[in-house]
Amino acid sequence: MTISHTASDVAGADTILTDEALAFVEGLHTRFAARRDELLAARTERRARVAAGEKLDFLPETADVRAGDWTVAPAPAALRDRRVEMTGPAAPAKMAINALNSGAKVWLADLEDASSPTWKNVVESQVNLAGAARGSLAFTSPEGKQYALREDAPLSLPVVRPRGWHLDDANVTVDGKPAVGAFVDFGLHFFHNASLLAENGQGPFYYLPKTESHLEARLWNDVFVHAQDALGVPQGTVRATVLIETIPAAFEMDEILYELRDHASGLNAGRWDYLFSIVKYFRDAGEEFVLPDRGSITMTAPFMRAYTELLVKTCHARGAFAMGGMAAVIPNRREPEVTAQAFAKVRADKRREASDGFDGSWVAHPDLVPTCQEVFDDVLGERQNQLDVQRPEVEVTAAQLLDVSSATGDVTEAGLRSNLYVAVAYTAVWLSGNGAVAIHNLMEDAATAEISRSQVWQQVHGAVTLADTGRTVTVDLVREILGEEVERLRGEVPAEAFENHYVPAARLVDELCTAEEYVDFLTLPAYELMGAR
Repeated sequence: MTISHTASDVAGADTILTDEALAFVEGLHTRFAARRDELLAARTERRARVAAGEKLDFLPETADVRAGDWTVAPAPAALRDRRVEMTGPAAPAKMAINALNSGAKVWLADLEDASSPTWKNVVESQVNLAGAARGSLAFTSPEGKQYALREDAPLSLPVVRPRGWHLDDANVTVDGKPAVGAFVDFGLHFFHNASLLAENGQGPFYYLPKTESHLEARLWNDVFVHAQDALGVPQGTVRATVLIETIPAAFEMDEILYELRDHASGLNAGRWDYLFSIVKYFRDAGEEFVLPDRGSITMTAPFMRAYTELLVKTCHARGAFAMGGMAAVIPNRREPEVTAQAFAKVRADKRREASDGFDGSWVAHPDLVPTCQEVFDDVLGERQNQLDVQRPEVEVTAAQLLDVSSATGDVTEAGLRSNLYVAVAYTAVWLSGNGAVAIHNLMEDAATAEISRSQVWQQVHGAVTLADTGRTVTVDLVREILGEEVERLRGEVPAEAFENHYVPAARLVDELCTAEEYVDFLTLPAYELMGAR
């Protein structure tokens, strides 16, 4: 086996892309890539069985795990209080420093949905994370403004989210084939920082995205065991929080925690990726699974309540933390009334989470940290978390998790228009190298683009009638509205950016929304379009 990589001119790249670190990544890929491939194939096979009529349900073969009396390993001291977590990419350095200085308990250092995987971003993220682990991260802007880690208050604790299993990295190859992106992200971070973080009681800690089964969690657990042994890090040092952001994973929460039990920290409940997964999984299941406009689907919809309440009950029964979803609001300095109304909605949403038993929640902007903290402070008091809130009254059935038709709202032309606008706007900026994109006072990541384009595909193939205009969603209608929204974007962005990024993004969104066969992830063809850079 031989590993090679694209050269990088990122400052500090030579300290990251060392022969020893790359050999460690190569070892992960060599040992585990084939299993990754098998698990991706298993996803496709399982989805096909459901499409053919098999019922998605709790697994009979793991009933003993769900009924068993077991808990995950006790949380290390640094992870016992997670009441507010700041999310954002690990590059550029300015954003990483702002996240570390935000006052949040945790910084979800995102190498996945909020990061466009250009080679520059991949390498710079690792440089910044190494600097964060050593307390040396600093940055001076071209204008001379200096950014440094604060010394007057605790820094946020970095918890790293590597790429999902489905993504490869064209800039790192093993025997000429792209390396698994998750192994690149995890491997480089673990190799350079695990021992130091362990000595300081600060990690290494991870978020695991896009998981669809307990067998995928088992693979991650085996990766952790191997990595700890290889570098002499004590077994059980790693802690991982799994995002339950796919519909099959919602039926395997106990099993996922069980597979990771020596390394498990908790589970997270989100919105856009979860809804994206539902559309993807049941895209050809008929009218029953057609979601209304995504903006009308809140976490209080019955099927979403079933999902979040099951997550809290499952986590706390196993001694794991239940983490709430994202507040994506960005303050608008020019429209304080709009910002005040948005903050009020955030406060209400966080109050619901805290009252339901969640141990903490996510925000996308530092200005939201005090709001989230205040809400959880009111509920937690002197406690660090709510593991004592067991929720024995919660009983969730498969039918409740799948009761998509319980969501109120309509499919409208306004919603279709919004989906196409957002899908193009996000994809264009992603292609330019930025994965965290401000759109209409919200900080969006890839999940927003995924649910947006997936809804359009579902509406086209279901010949859905729009409630506000009575028109049927067809390929022609989608292209008509897409053209109008692209023209709108033309007037909002610089001409060079429009030609270089928005035109190809619009072409890609058109292809994905109107294709006969559904494409599982927007980021796969978008990455090919971006090229290895």
